[in-house]
This record gives sequence, C-alpha cells and structure tokens, in this order.
Amino acid sequence: MNEKTVPPKHTNRLINEKSPYLLQHAHNPVDWLPWGEEAFEKAKAENKPVFVSIGYSSCHWCHVMEEESFADEEVAELLNGHFVSIKVDREERPDIDALYMSVCQAMTGAGGWPLNVVLTPEKKPFYAGTYFPKRRMMGQVGLMEVLEQIRLKWETDSDKLTRLGDELLSEIQAAALKNNEGEEVALTDELLHHAFRLYTTLFDETYGGFGQAPKFPTPHNLSFLLAYSQAFDKPEALRMVEKTLESMYRGGIYDHIGFGFARYSTDDQWLVPHFEKMLFDNALLASAYVEAYQITGKPLYSEIAESVFTYVLRGMTSPEGAFYSAEDADSDGEEGAFYIFSREEIEEALGAQDMHSYCHVYGITEEGISRGYSIPNLLEGLPEELADKLDMNPLALRSRIEEWREKLFAYREKRVHPSKDDKVLTSWNGLMIAALAKGAKAFQKPEYAKAAGAAADFIWERLRREDGRLLARYRDGEAAYPGYVDDYAFMIWGLTELYEATGDAVYLERALVLTDGLLELFTDEEEGGFFFTGKDAEKLPIRSKELYDGAMPSGNSVAVKTLYKLAAITQDVKLKGVAERTAAVLAKAAMKYPASYGMFLQALLALTSGGKEWVLSGKKDDPSLHSMISLVQKAYLPEASLIIHWEDSANELTALLPHLKDKSAIGGAATAYVCQDFACREPITSLEAVRELLAKKEQETK
Repeated sequence: MNEKTVPPKHTNRLINEKSPYLLQHAHNPVDWLPWGEEAFEKAKAENKPVFVSIGYSSCHWCHVMEEESFADEEVAELLNGHFVSIKVDREERPDIDALYMSVCQAMTGAGGWPLNVVLTPEKKPFYAGTYFPKRRMMGQVGLMEVLEQIRLKWETDSDKLTRLGDELLSEIQAAALKNNEGEEVALTDELLHHAFRLYTTLFDETYGGFGQAPKFPTPHNLSFLLAYSQAFDKPEALRMVEKTLESMYRGGIYDHIGFGFARYSTDDQWLVPHFEKMLFDNALLASAYVEAYQITGKPLYSEIAESVFTYVLRGMTSPEGAFYSAEDADSDGEEGAFYIFSREEIEEALGAQDMHSYCHVYGITEEGISRGYSIPNLLEGLPEELADKLDMNPLALRSRIEEWREKLFAYREKRVHPSKDDKVLTSWNGLMIAALAKGAKAFQKPEYAKAAGAAADFIWERLRREDGRLLARYRDGEAAYPGYVDDYAFMIWGLTELYEATGDAVYLERALVLTDGLLELFTDEEEGGFFFTGKDAEKLPIRSKELYDGAMPSGNSVAVKTLYKLAAITQDVKLKGVAERTAAVLAKAAMKYPASYGMFLQALLALTSGGKEWVLSGKKDDPSLHSMISLVQKAYLPEASLIIHWEDSANELTALLPHLKDKSAIGGAATAYVCQDFACREPITSLEAVRELLAKKEQETK
C-alpha cells in the first residue's frame, strides 16, 4: 500500500470540526473534544479536571507542542486517563481565549500561545501556562510533571483547587473593575499630549518602533502619531512614524519577494521575523502606509501599501471574494524555510552575474543568519541609495530589481508552501475592507473598492443568521459562533470606509443596521462601553470587556471611532452621546498607560477636534462633482466623514439621512457643504474653492 494512503492510527472528535487548527489535532492519540457542554458534563460525571489547550493554526510553538506532546502516546495516556481534554481555536473563540489568557497573566505574569489551562468541570481555572516541553528541559518544567502533579492534587483535594479557581476569577473581576474606579477623565487634548510624550520615551532612534525586541508593528500607534503630527504641528511625531515604516520595510519582516508583512520581528532591527503572516496585521499596516502617503506624498509608502494589497488579493482571497486568515510560519517542518535563501539558490534562480548584484542589494551573505541562509532585506539601504555602488542608474536598478523579484517569486513557488488558514473571520475581514477602501480613496483605484465590496457582500450574505445576527467565522460552507464586539465594530468601520470610497448607500445602510446590533447586544448599561460578547452568547465565568489596544485594536476603541463618525453622518445626537460615554470609559483606563490605547487615541483626537463632515451633492454624471469627490477622498482627513449625495439617484440615501434635503446642489452645480459640530459653513460650488479649503487645512496642520 502506498504510504500516503495508510489510514491514521488515531482519530478523535476534532475530525468533525471546521477549524484548521482543530483539524491539525484530529489524529492525535489525545481524546480531544471541542469546547462545549458535552465535555464539561463528561468531566462532572467522571469527576475529572479539564485540560484546555488554546492556539491557532499558524502558531509555531503550537506545532512544536503538538509534535512533542500531543502526538505522544505517553502524554495521551495520562491525559485520557485522568483529564477531559479540550482544544480551542482562539480565532474562533476569542472570548474563551481572552478569559483564560487573563488567568495565565495573573498567575504567571506573562502569556502567549499555546495557552494551556486546567479547569474544574464548572470552568473555573486553577492552573495556567503556555508552551511546555514534554519533560523538564533547560530549567523549564515539563508537561508530564505538571499533569502528574495536578492529577495527584485533584485526587487528594479537589475542593482546594476549586477554591483557588474562585479566588482567581475574583481577582480578575476585581482587576477589571479597577478600570472604572477613580475620578472621571476629561476628554481633552491633555491625554493625547501625555501619550505623545510616552511614545517619545519608548521610541527606538536607531531602528524605529517602540520598546525592545521582540518588536510588533502595532500600526494603530503609528496611525495615531500621524494624526497627532497633523493636528498639533508635531513634526517629531511624523518623523517617528516615517522612521518606523521605512525600517519595517527595509527589514526581513517585509517579504521582499512575495509582499506582505510577517507577524513580528524577533530582533530590534526588524530583520528576523516570526514568519507567520496574519490578515489583520497586513490590513492595519496597509492603512498606516496609505495614511503616510496621504500626508507626505512619498511614492514609497503607496508602493508598499499596494504591494500588501497585491499579496492579499493574490493569495489570501477566496473565489467568492472573502479574505482568509493567515499563512503559517512553518513549511516542510521548519520555520521560515519558505522565505530564506542561500547564495547558491539565488544564483540558480538569477544566474551568476545577477546573483552578485542581488545579494549586494538584499544582504544575502555566505554565512547568512543561519547555516548559510539569509532573509532578503534592505538594511544596507534602499535601492536608489545603492545604485552608485552598483554603477547603475536608479531607475534602471529598480527595473532590474522587479525582474529579479519575479524570477525569485517563480523559483520560490516551487517550494513546499506554508499552510494557509482559509477560514473567514468577520472581524479581520472588516479591517481589510477598511484598508482597501482607504486605498481606493487615496490612490483613486476603484479596483480596491470593488475587492472590498466583494468581501463585504460575502460577510453580509454568508455570515449573518436569518434574524440578522452577525456570525464570527465561515469555513467550508459553515458559518458559526455569534459575533463578538470586534466583529460588529470592525465591520461597521469597513462598511463606513467603503461607503466613502463608493458613494453606494447600501454600505452605509448596512453599517447603521450593525450599529443597532452593536448597541442592542453589547452595551454595558451600568458602566458604559461594550462587553466583548453579546447578551445572547454562551455564559462564561466572567463577561469580559476588552479596552486596551494590543496587537489588534479593541472593539471598544473602534466603536468610539466609528460611532462618532456615524453620528456626524446621520446627525444623531444620541449616537454621539454613546461614543462620548464609551470614550470616557476608555479614557479612565488609558490614563494609566496611554501607549496601549493607540486606536482609542485616534478616536479621542476626532472627538476633541469636533470632527468634520463633508457633504458633496450633485448629479452622478457631473465631472465637477467627481473632481470634488476625488479631492476630498485623496486628502488626509482622519477626523472627517464624507457623504456623497447623488441627487439623481433613488432616494435611499435621503431616507437614511433626512437632513440631506437641506444640502442639495445649488443651481444644479456640484456643491460642497463643510460642517463641524453640527454647524455648516456657506456651501461651495467652486472646485478651486474646495481645493483651496483642503490646502488651507493642510497648511493649518503643518
């Protein structure tokens, strides 16, 4: 029998799941169960503790732990005999992950994935950790020792472990309540200035970015500093952003052959990445590069943003137009194997003469970073800076570089590819829709809006229940899990940006429908802000409220940003009040360490500036109106909203926005209304006047 057709020795209940991460463990000898009441009822009936292991499909150390422990018969015997074992995909169930990650951080002071927690049958945690080798190694406790100790303690004093679980949950609940303690924080510029001062102390002057290695991009921090630089005439803020954006592009965290950004850099100069690529990172980074281009006009930033879009549309998009979640760090059993090159491989792909030039430009050395393999990078300088050393014209060198890239891309395509997590996450799609819509506006490329629209339509048609409830994940024909606050907030953001890019009222209408759902399902009526899970979700021991902006912005921060914009668009004072009340909750938490609230700071900047609304009215076939729209779309206006009012279209927009009846085209000519804080200046019918007003805005912020 052919080896490939030999049936697996083991198959557990995960074989019936849709998650690529869970399916990766479906042939472990561990009797894994998916998260659900069946598993906890089994634990109660058998009086066993519950071992919960949480990770995601592109997680390198999750793969390592699976190979070392979960595929091991000895580990499986201990787990199967004395525990009920559950596997969780954190990207499908971020609510479970967030709760037990807070437990791990409370117990150990750190967190990460894989996340391994041990619970009572009532879901109360009493032990937590991240990666464990099978047995003690280099001072690190082994999984077998941990499990054996827990087994003995459970058999001798399970009541004590239950009490410990209660105490841990009480601590976490108390810590969450602390965010609401203390005096109210005024929504003023002072918090913004405080944050800026903190960013300057954290900034790495040599390589850009903030803090020490490992370095994460956290592009929402960069977006805040871009907006801050313009609002308060702070060139230092812009300098920090440009240094970081250029340094990330130069390093190996950027894929110079196939495009897109890896998860994070393991060193301080952005050279050696953790090679997994995540949709949400690339969406947020593309947004930041688009904004940097809008402010500076530098072609490099538009090229990088568009290369990210190329990567996503080429390899991370389903046939129906939705966006996949991630690509693995590992291929052929080795992390980064797909992305690294030796000089011999470069010569094989390009020939001897071009090999020397390419290696000079992209830092490919004999010794490499490991075993003679290098990561293509531009740490020695951008191509135009190296042209003289190669005795080449800069334009000619750029042309050659693209030829080399295409050849190396074709060469690399023959390698074993990293696995792709092809599930569709509503929240991450919302971020990518927003990024593409921003690109469509800034670069005046409707193809990006078309791609964003296809994804938005997919989410609307495939990831909503019949009652309109948004769902979190789609894969292999199945939509599942009631959407979280991130799903609602991020999709509202994406749809609002898409409306501004297209003028299609259907996207604004959908954003307002989801806004109603956000307010109905997630609002914390007592303290303000939004819970992570809806009131109709599974009841976990704690209903958490995520406030700070980590690798991804929080749903609360994005909600403030989007609700405030929609309040301006709709002239809804109540919606404005919700945004301000949520901002007050976030401000109180952010005062302690504002550098962890980059997205909220963007929203606060809009609130304190009063926001701005552009209404552009006229006939759909009027070239002057389209010129006005183009000018406003291309401008960097982070605090502004845009309403495109086609007067000769059906009345769906005026049905949504009745106040537009007072903002019609004057004398049939394309007309711009500019409003701030619910008050409008005199309408403008001259294209030149619009251009001058935008130029004045640009001058005021420089």
